This record gives sequence, C-alpha cells and structure tokens, in this order.
Amino acid sequence: MTKPLVPVTLMVNGERYDVSIPPWRTLLEVLRETLNLTGTKRSCGEGQCGTCTVLIDGKAVNSCLYLAIEAQGKAIQTIEGPAAGDPVVERIQHAFANKGAIQCGFCTPGMIIATKSLLQDNPKPSEDEIREALVGHLCRCTGYVQIVEAIQDAAGALAAKEGA
Repeated sequence: MTKPLVPVTLMVNGERYDVSIPPWRTLLEVLRETLNLTGTKRSCGEGQCGTCTVLIDGKAVNSCLYLAIEAQGKAIQTIEGPAAGDPVVERIQHAFANKGAIQCGFCTPGMIIATKSLLQDNPKPSEDEIREALVGHLCRCTGYVQIVEAIQDAAGALAAKEGA
C-alpha cells in the first residue's frame, strides 16, 4: 500500500516550493530532506533544544513540532534566508562570531533565528529578556555568556543603524 501524498505549497525564504508529501511530515523534515535546506538542524525532535528553530510569519517556532502542511500560506524563514540576504541575520551572525558565541555551530542557526524574532519584537532587550527568549535553546559548547553578549551587541548595532 502506498502512502498518501498531498500537494503543499510552501513559501520559504521568499521562494515558492510546490511539493507532494505525506501529511504527517514535519516542516523540519521537508526543509532538510525535500528542499535540501540543511541549515536548520535536527536534534531532539521534541521541541526541547531549539536547533530546528525557523520563523513562521516572523515568529520563532520549533520546526520539528510543526507539520509542513500547516505552513501553507505562511512566510517561512530559515537560516539560509532570502537569496538577496537578510541584513538583520547577517548582523546577528557577525555579532555571534565576534563575541565567540559559536564553537561547534550546531545550535547557532536556531539561536540566530530566535534572536531575529526577539529583536523584531523588542529591539532593545534587557539581559533578562534575552535569557527568557533563549529558554528552550541548548548550547553545550559556549555557555550562554557569550551568546547573551552577542545578542546585546547585535541589538546595539541594529539600533545604531536605525538611528543613522
């Protein structure tokens, strides 16, 4: 017996993708295995680690818990971002690199995407607000001091750019 496939149209990083998938496939599975967008990482598969974080309509979500079929009609952004680039994500990546907030890099894409969501909603977060936004994101290499510093640096740089 063949598994049923359903047609799904996804808007990922500003590009339209028409795919046929089993209705129970997660967005993470479709991103990585069907669309070959492997920047979004698979780890716990239970929404506990944050490595699979993507933006859906600007909000950070765990793509391992989100069915791809539910993402139809929504704007999805991964760490790969739009072809023309994403200056906010680039600024955040630069801050992470400068502050030593990345070592193995496995958790980094999810943290950067979560940071973009945070800074869209709160351009000048306090340290406590940053730490609250990172709940559910696990990093085993850096600890969180450098990550918090990187987010503070990115927020300051983005605020200065807006004021310029």
